[in-house]
Amino acid sequence: MPERCAIVGSGLAALAAYATLRHGGVEPAEIAVFGTDADPTTEWRARAAAIRQQRMRSESDGHLAAPSFPGLAVRAAIRRRDPRPLFATVANRYNPTVADFLAHADEVRGRSGWDASFRTRRVARVEAVDGGFAIDGDGPFAHVLVAPGHPGLAFPQQLAGDPRVVHAYEHHEYAGTVAVVGAGMAAATEWRNALAAGAEVVSIRRREPLRRPLNVPRPLFTKRGLASFHASSDIERAGLLRELSAPSYPASREWDAPLEAAAKEGRFRIEASVNGAEQVICATGFRRGFAADPLLDGLVRRHDLRVHEHWIVLAPDSTVPQLTDDTRTLSLAGVAGQWAFPAADTIAGAKYASRAFLRRVCRTR
Repeated sequence: MPERCAIVGSGLAALAAYATLRHGGVEPAEIAVFGTDADPTTEWRARAAAIRQQRMRSESDGHLAAPSFPGLAVRAAIRRRDPRPLFATVANRYNPTVADFLAHADEVRGRSGWDASFRTRRVARVEAVDGGFAIDGDGPFAHVLVAPGHPGLAFPQQLAGDPRVVHAYEHHEYAGTVAVVGAGMAAATEWRNALAAGAEVVSIRRREPLRRPLNVPRPLFTKRGLASFHASSDIERAGLLRELSAPSYPASREWDAPLEAAAKEGRFRIEASVNGAEQVICATGFRRGFAADPLLDGLVRRHDLRVHEHWIVLAPDSTVPQLTDDTRTLSLAGVAGQWAFPAADTIAGAKYASRAFLRRVCRTR
């Protein structure tokens, strides 16, 4: 049975795509997965461990299995024989534990047959050829989904060479005085972690964070919200994506109470620039834009793809229009797919791209 599909990447978005293809009837022998680690949770697991993350920001439907039902709340309720996760998810208040999510990912990996299709390789080149696409010379593959993940950790330029600096997503302990640069979810988690370790914490921020439960407003996960997003002009869409990159974390007493208590004790304050803290933790996320990823940058340059500012311009179904037709497909998933789905770097975004990719694969069988 010839390989018809390829997935470039080996993270959570790649696993979601693979599980979706398998659920749609595509056999392991028809799929090649190229990535650097056979365990698709490796990078995400390390980052979650670095910030001591206990719960997911996503909700019950933030799972990797292809069908929407059952969600993680239902699975937890059945496993624990406890209905409380079901009650919580009705009010959008269920956030799975990291341990539960990772166990679920391992289950999806095993059940889908991921290992049978996986090839250890750091892909350097994807290019259009007769019959589809070549991946480092292999192929052609008629349908390719590229999910390369984030292109690297972001550090403020003014802190380059500062020996006090560590990124939030790198393994670290906490000094007695800690400055945390950033104001999003990772930063908020690090404020609490450092305070719990007994440190004095200074939050270094340029603006106040937004308080919202998900990475982007809930309407942008809906068909109506996405239709409005897709109908916007390039300038409007880029403006919205820039707005959505603003730091945010959930609004609740769980987050606020430790900070309020520490502020009263004189152990938590906000400043505009890094001071003389013993340790500086950069909770500044990842480098942004296709140009920061050599694979995507090469793809753009090689095929003169249409871009707007930092984004590759995609069709609403996450495909690259210039390289997709009735016989072949090139899709982008994960953070690279933001032009099609503003929350592309979430599990929901990964599944959005995956389902559209499956439809195209099935259309040409």
